[in-house]
Formats: sequence, structure tokens, C-alpha cells
Amino acid sequence: MNRIAPMTARTNSLSAQFLRYFVVGGVAFVADFALLYLLTELAELHYLFSASVAFIAGVAVNYALSVTWVFDHRSVDNRMHEFVIFAVIGIVGLAFNAALMWLFTELVGFHYLESKMVATALILLFNFGARKALLFSAGADDKKSLLEQSNA
Repeated sequence: MNRIAPMTARTNSLSAQFLRYFVVGGVAFVADFALLYLLTELAELHYLFSASVAFIAGVAVNYALSVTWVFDHRSVDNRMHEFVIFAVIGIVGLAFNAALMWLFTELVGFHYLESKMVATALILLFNFGARKALLFSAGADDKKSLLEQSNA
């Protein structure tokens, strides 16, 4: 039996999807965190601006891996619409990220990289739940018809 196949095959198990989303989030986080560091320390940009740019790069990595490995059901037929909704959820997460970065850095006194770690953990839960509910669940098909009606 091929032991790799279960890890690469699509699954409808919520716990398996969350675990995979966690792994994907880890990969996206590394891209995000590295870019945050490079833009802040090497390019000498303000940490909040760097965090925003890095977060958007992380969203792109997350989308590509999520649609190919994490979720087994895609509720939106139009891939551009799907990405836009995925990105909007990411933008809401970005707003949460900036607010949490500010809160933990300026008010609590954490180093900006420590703040990023706390913010990322909280945003992981929000993003998975929103994306699963709106884009990647069988129940999201009802939402798809609402989106199609709004575009008509």
C-alpha cells in the first residue's frame, strides 16, 4: 500500500482538512514571516506596512495550496470569483492582523515578531472557518446561487 497516497488524496474529513490547512498555513506563514523580516529589517520599511505586504503574499501561497491539497469541495465554479472571495477573507484577516500587531506591539509591549506569532494563531482559526463555510463546503452551494443571482 502506498503510504503517501492518503496524504495527497483529497479528503472531506473536517479534522484532516484543518490539519492540512494548518500545514498550509505554516508554509504561508513562513513566506509571510520571512517577507515581513526582509522588508522591515533589510528594506527598512515600517513594520505595519511590511506586515501588510507580507500578509498578502501569504494569502496567495495559502490559496494555491488550499485549492490543490486542503479542500475537497469547491462551491464556486468561477475561479476568479473564488479567489476574490478567498482574498476578501484574507483582507478581513489582514485588518485583524494589523489591529492585533498594533495591539500587542504598542499596547502590550511585545516585539513585532512576537506580535505576529500571536496574531497568526488567531487569524488561522478565523480564516479556516470563513473559507470552509463560504467556499469549500457542500452547504456553500446555497451561497453560490446567491452570488450568481447578485451578478445577474
